[in-house]
Amino acid sequence: MANAQSGPVIETLVARQWHDYQRRTPGTYFAEARDTLTLDEAYAVQMEVARLRCAAGDAVVGYKVGCIGSGVVEQFGMSGPIHARLFRSEIRNSGDKLQYDAYANLAIEGEMAVRIGPDGEIEAAFPVIELHHFVFRGPRKTLPELVANNGINAGTVISNRHTTLTLEDWTAARTLSVAVNGVTIDAGALWPMRGGAAEAIEWLRGDLGRFGETLKPGDLVLAGTPLGLNPVKPGDHVVVLVDDRKYVECQIS
Repeated sequence: MANAQSGPVIETLVARQWHDYQRRTPGTYFAEARDTLTLDEAYAVQMEVARLRCAAGDAVVGYKVGCIGSGVVEQFGMSGPIHARLFRSEIRNSGDKLQYDAYANLAIEGEMAVRIGPDGEIEAAFPVIELHHFVFRGPRKTLPELVANNGINAGTVISNRHTTLTLEDWTAARTLSVAVNGVTIDAGALWPMRGGAAEAIEWLRGDLGRFGETLKPGDLVLAGTPLGLNPVKPGDHVVVLVDDRKYVECQIS
């Protein structure tokens, strides 16, 4: 693990990451061939940038568990799990048109998400489209760069018509797939962890606890995906299906 950074260096990096976020040029620090952040320091950067985003009027509405499925692990050449934050301003509705230029190298994943109920347990589960700023600037992809850039998450597309489905509703489901312009480009199991959504939530609770954070009722959690990350372009129509039934979609313009 690389050497620990001092407080002032972390503060400077947080300010730089915040500026990069505002300009949609994520992670310029990592283009300078530096490999100096520890994973916990990267989480500290993520949390502080989140604080700045919330102070500017946004809100954290949940978390993602990432870098665990075989597709992304092979694609990135590194393995998590990691966690990152989801923001209210980046939640989109199924059927929305997304402006390609509002993102940095937009890419998508098909994924299962859950919602935390009043009792702290999973009360609903449903497919989503996770959006990404697909940018890595370091000479090699690293978990600290991924974490400091908030898991490269750029938002989530959700269909409100399906958010009342429970975990039990998916017991017989077999295949999560992504189609772009009517062509299936990726398919696999619904959950990347052997223990499914419950294992993802258990891991997330433990990792958040290391930083004094907890899951709250109403939180949205992206539970990870065994599928890969797929770049998209203007004109693309993205659909996520389970067993060939369409659940959520968006148009890139």
